[in-house]
Amino acid sequence: MADDLYSVLGVARNASAGDVAKAYRKLAKKLHPDLNPGDKAAEDKFKQITAAYDILGDVEKRRRFDLGEIDGSGQERPQQRYYREYAGGEDAARYRSTAGYEDLGSFSDLFGDLFGKEAGAARGGGRRFSTRGADAQYRLDVDFLEAVNGAKKRITLPDGGTLDVTIPAGVAEGQVMRLKGKGRPGRDGGGPGDALVEILVSPHPVFAREGDDIVVEVPITIDEAVLGGKIEVPTIGGRVFATVPPGSSTGKTLRLKGRGIKGKGGKQGDQLVKLTVVLPERIDEDLKKLAEEWRDKHGYDPRRKLREQA
Repeated sequence: MADDLYSVLGVARNASAGDVAKAYRKLAKKLHPDLNPGDKAAEDKFKQITAAYDILGDVEKRRRFDLGEIDGSGQERPQQRYYREYAGGEDAARYRSTAGYEDLGSFSDLFGDLFGKEAGAARGGGRRFSTRGADAQYRLDVDFLEAVNGAKKRITLPDGGTLDVTIPAGVAEGQVMRLKGKGRPGRDGGGPGDALVEILVSPHPVFAREGDDIVVEVPITIDEAVLGGKIEVPTIGGRVFATVPPGSSTGKTLRLKGRGIKGKGGKQGDQLVKLTVVLPERIDEDLKKLAEEWRDKHGYDPRRKLREQA
């Protein structure tokens, strides 16, 4: 693996998480083995960008890579540190877990100022106040298909404990799950807070999501575009066959009913198959001769409307 993961994805070191994801998705769509059968060079490059995104697409791994705690392959460097303390001591620390999940909560004593008088009264024998524990906030990275189909994940906490999370099928990017009673412990008999888990969905090299619909771009040959035919299409539930109508141009979209994500109301989304006409890598003499003869007899102007509307 290259030492400079940013150059592998073609992004600057200060690129946002969104820009990193977009760069990976663009390269993955170009280099994916399903779209480059038998191309060993494309397969190797796909492995490189996927390994790079595995680190730069993870908030904690990227932080540790930037600090030199791990190398480009994710291996530990000497004298690594998992947590960093900020001004204010341990209770004010903002930490991230070794599993790559960020706790966004503050550990400061939120009640010292608010209940200062009551606490003094308690020390003098007065009434004590119980307070509910603070909510703990985490970020959890899940794969695209895990978000689509549902999964069980485990967050490793800095104290060595774990938090099991059940990801419901169809969970969306940025959705926050509330786990009752899994937050900070309460004070003076108060109940614990909740754990708020924000879901971050990794992009997929083939599939994209639009609402409850799944979108996939599928290349077709010239003869399939002209004559139509059956083509194999990947879906989130496995491969299926779809019918390409004769005369299909690049951009034509096929709709596979019920092949998308089940929404909150129980309605199933569809899969949208966007066709792209792809020429062969080598234009042989037969194809050139056929195209020349066809152009001489049936030439047409596909840009006429564009000129009229410009």
